[in-house]
Amino acid sequence: MRYEPINPELFINNRNRLYGALKTKSVAIITSNEEMPRNGDQYFPYRQNSDLFYFTGIEQEKTMLVLAPTHPNKAFREILFILKASPEEEQWNGHKLTIEEARAISGIQTVKYHDTLDFILNDLIFWAKRAYLATNEYPKFFPEISNRDQRYAHEFKEKFPLIKIERLAPEITKLRQQKQPQEIDLIKKACDITGIAFNNVLKNTKTGMKEYEVEALMTFDFLRLGAKGHAYSPIVASGKNACVLHYITNHQKINDGDLLLMDFGAEYANYAADCSRTIPANGKFSPRQKECYNAVLRTFKKAKALYTPGNTINNVNKAVWKMMEEEMIGLGLFTKEDVEKQDPDNPCYFKYLMHGVCHPVGLDVHDVGGKDDPFPKGQVLTLEPGIYIPEEGFGIRLENDIVVGDTPVDLMENIPIEADEIEEIMASSNND
Repeated sequence: MRYEPINPELFINNRNRLYGALKTKSVAIITSNEEMPRNGDQYFPYRQNSDLFYFTGIEQEKTMLVLAPTHPNKAFREILFILKASPEEEQWNGHKLTIEEARAISGIQTVKYHDTLDFILNDLIFWAKRAYLATNEYPKFFPEISNRDQRYAHEFKEKFPLIKIERLAPEITKLRQQKQPQEIDLIKKACDITGIAFNNVLKNTKTGMKEYEVEALMTFDFLRLGAKGHAYSPIVASGKNACVLHYITNHQKINDGDLLLMDFGAEYANYAADCSRTIPANGKFSPRQKECYNAVLRTFKKAKALYTPGNTINNVNKAVWKMMEEEMIGLGLFTKEDVEKQDPDNPCYFKYLMHGVCHPVGLDVHDVGGKDDPFPKGQVLTLEPGIYIPEEGFGIRLENDIVVGDTPVDLMENIPIEADEIEEIMASSNND
């Protein structure tokens, strides 16, 4: 484990908060992710199911959490099932958690090996009136390969066809939207690591490098500082590449005069940071580049005040789009008259800013929460206005992670963002 141990009170509190949403005589089941085959006899690095981690802190495959909070036997109210490894398996693949270790991490007292699962679950289902199953219900994610949650749901229905099944995802979403203080500390740690990596990028980026060399600078600091790596595939886009919103090939040469747009973030203790910065590859913005950069930055600064309890993602998007529309008029990209005559379904600003500017961040870089859900205090969301002008050969995006509050808190306020500061840092490194 790369990170410092997490106080199990976080996971205990998360489970206790869930219990109020579960009906009497119910069983809730959350499964772990599987190891994902990569190629030949290799697997991808393991990443735990965010929901299971949220309630247990366990990072190991072949784990299952079974909750029955109103069961008359206290020992059956929280049960964690873990893999029992043989000495031979541990010789080849390393240590697996003992019951005592899993108990200490999760705060769950009843920990069993997987070979007892069927017997205990049969007993619980005989007692229960309903079962809650958790699946990934992210609204814009449609992978061709089914995950363990989905397959387990089918297996469960076949084995227990007469018990009522309910969705657990809506209740988990409500909980995960409002970050606990420990969670915010972990996200802040991911943000701090991201900031150190960005400072290294500022000091070492030169024209003539390849985009993947800049990515390598980030990766070095992420791993060196205890992060698991990137929270998502990083974008390192020079010149016109920055106008491709999800450009991740990162293989082009960085030319003199290019702006370099980077969208990147460390994953620390499974919590994501999500940061975007745009810098001049040669260390100096052109007058036009700086004019456009500062237009985005002014919007960024004004929009922070929108991250208050009760607001919504859709409201933030609409407000920021309007701010950027005014900036685009000032930049000469279109006129007020053009706006008055525009097609409401294809507004003028959409040519230069075609994405939303706010999404939740947490255990997933695109964390749980709907666009019309009122912000709870403590939710963490991105703020990421941008402008993309392919005919001028550049795109600009600035992005920080903001904690919702009566006075919003910017978790990345110490990461350089002012154009002059970026130029100064790059100039000082070139003079060393």
